[in-house]
Amino acid sequence: MPSQLRIESTRGNLVESVHRVAVAVVDAKGTLLAGSGDSDLVTWWRSAAKPFQALPLLDDGAAEAFRLSDEELALTCASHSSEPRHLELVSRFMAKVGVSEAQLSCGVHTPLSPLVAREVSCGRVEPTPRWSNCSGKHTGMLALAKHHGWPLPGYNAAGHPVQQRILAEVARWTGVPGPDLLLSVDGCTAVCFGLSLRAMATAYAALGASREGGPARLVSAMTSHPFLVAGTGRLCTDLMQAWPGRIVAKVGAEGIYSAALPQLGLGLALKVEDGNTLAANVALLEVLAQLLARVAPGLSDLASPELARHGRQALLSTRGEVTGELRAAGRLHFLAA
Repeated sequence: MPSQLRIESTRGNLVESVHRVAVAVVDAKGTLLAGSGDSDLVTWWRSAAKPFQALPLLDDGAAEAFRLSDEELALTCASHSSEPRHLELVSRFMAKVGVSEAQLSCGVHTPLSPLVAREVSCGRVEPTPRWSNCSGKHTGMLALAKHHGWPLPGYNAAGHPVQQRILAEVARWTGVPGPDLLLSVDGCTAVCFGLSLRAMATAYAALGASREGGPARLVSAMTSHPFLVAGTGRLCTDLMQAWPGRIVAKVGAEGIYSAALPQLGLGLALKVEDGNTLAANVALLEVLAQLLARVAPGLSDLASPELARHGRQALLSTRGEVTGELRAAGRLHFLAA
């Protein structure tokens, strides 16, 4: 069996750090086709669950009732970078729903965009909950509550009708019964879900295979507006821009990625076991490279400058001198054709 996929950080001629990667690649029925490490590793889905947290908006009629655009739907799935376009759209979204920023429970954090974060650190701007990378998701949860006439306070907490409805949706797509899903509190204060990588990948494969109704519209919204799902220089955005309509990619905190390849009917999920974020980018591109080389040679180009900079990359000293590199090693194990 091939050695487990891993991301190595080198310094000089030595490997200084190793980030092990667990991977599951499945078809829409959940059949495991390829993997690395423990493909049934149970971990937290974090923000990679956002499309499934957004689906009740469409299935329950809230998106239609509030006349949500595809841009606003993409933002419900986003871990956005707090760039001006994101903030403008969050404001428009809240206005449509009729909620205020004070009702968002997501709190405040350092923006994911380095440029925006620099503006904050220099004291040029003061971030508010609207700036949270999860503000679109939280506005969507408030929209669902208002549509059903549920209480708005506590919409983010386990046991609230909004979270019960989302729990049922996550169970439906992953195939994991609701009582078997682990629940905790995400960084944005909403409920997050613990389940296996294989179940995560199964949900994405099924989502990518959707051709009608709310799921198909949500996929179209994400792939048509990839900037809104992440932002400038972010891998989710760059992948969906480079492969329009051919991939749905979503990052999660602590080294999580999930993705669907609709043309191939495949879904994948990976976890960098030590949670390293940079290693997760390298890992996703390596998984895609090995997978496509096996099942669809020539389907997509991973060598474009926009994508290559997320892959194997030089590590620099404070003076800009190359001290080593971040690189992939090990192979996926293919179980079926």
